[in-house]
Amino acid sequence: MLVSTFAAHPAAAAAARRQPGPIRPRLPSCSQIGTGTLRRRFPMARLSITNALASQSLESAPAAPPKLSFPILVNSCTGKMGKAVAEAAVSAGLQLVPVSFSAIEVPDGKVEICDREIYIHDPSEGESILPSIAKDYPDMIVVDYTVPDAVNANAELYCKLRLPFVMGTTGGNRQLLRKTVEDANVYAVISPQMGKQVVAFLAAMEIMAEQFPGAFSGYKLEVMESHQATKLDISGTAKAVISCFQKLGVSFNLNEVKQVRDPQEQLTLVGVPEEHLSGHAFHMYHLTSPDETVSFEFQHNVCGRSIYAEGTVDAALFLHKKIQSGVNKKLYDMIDVLREGNMR
Repeated sequence: MLVSTFAAHPAAAAAARRQPGPIRPRLPSCSQIGTGTLRRRFPMARLSITNALASQSLESAPAAPPKLSFPILVNSCTGKMGKAVAEAAVSAGLQLVPVSFSAIEVPDGKVEICDREIYIHDPSEGESILPSIAKDYPDMIVVDYTVPDAVNANAELYCKLRLPFVMGTTGGNRQLLRKTVEDANVYAVISPQMGKQVVAFLAAMEIMAEQFPGAFSGYKLEVMESHQATKLDISGTAKAVISCFQKLGVSFNLNEVKQVRDPQEQLTLVGVPEEHLSGHAFHMYHLTSPDETVSFEFQHNVCGRSIYAEGTVDAALFLHKKIQSGVNKKLYDMIDVLREGNMR
């Protein structure tokens, strides 16, 4: 079982076998990442000529620019991830388009998000309905959180209608996805991972793979990823990290990934808190040297969906600015969003 591999360094494991008592497993850390409003504390003003002049300067200073807002259509709002993005978009001051698409039937054909009614249509109606929605909501950006099997078909539709979009859904044919966007010359952000801090980790991995190819040649890699049972495919993040390790000289096939989707196994083997079984992402990458005297371990655990929802909204804000500026480059990923440095 993988749990034994991840329990300790090989040398430590050998020493442990000589101990009379059992070893307590290490509990993985898990902290929900949210957003809050920072409050600045200002010192009490002192009466002086300097303060008076400063006050006049502030009064004459130009007003702060208005908060950026534009229409955003979240497809689909019936899923937990889509709902989280819709809530984050409203919180950010964006205009939530009251339309979404889903094969899931909902009461009265609508859902309520942040006191807004969102009307749900069958995905087959997308091509006939989206043109009129785009006309009613100029500058609209679509966010896609649907299912892996719909990724390429949805992207083709967005490109056909020339709708800029953020693709948060993992899976599908990613090479074809990029080609579809490039051929259509439509603005889009495509990323297998929308959590900004996790993307920063991925960027660091890519830099290491580019600058030190073959550094881990001969090492054995074991990968375990745990997500809620509704996630059907292998994590896109895991695929990206594995790709970096392959460039670093590690031989590994995607079918070797241990996918954990059973709740009981997630509780006992992975250590996922029970309240987050329905929404989490725990990843572990374990490297062992050929002679088993050296090991490396990379781990990132996320509970909840707020980290992805906030990152997705940042991606939409980024894309809107690129569209408004009219830059020639159209296709972006979350690393581009991070490099822009204007995240909330």
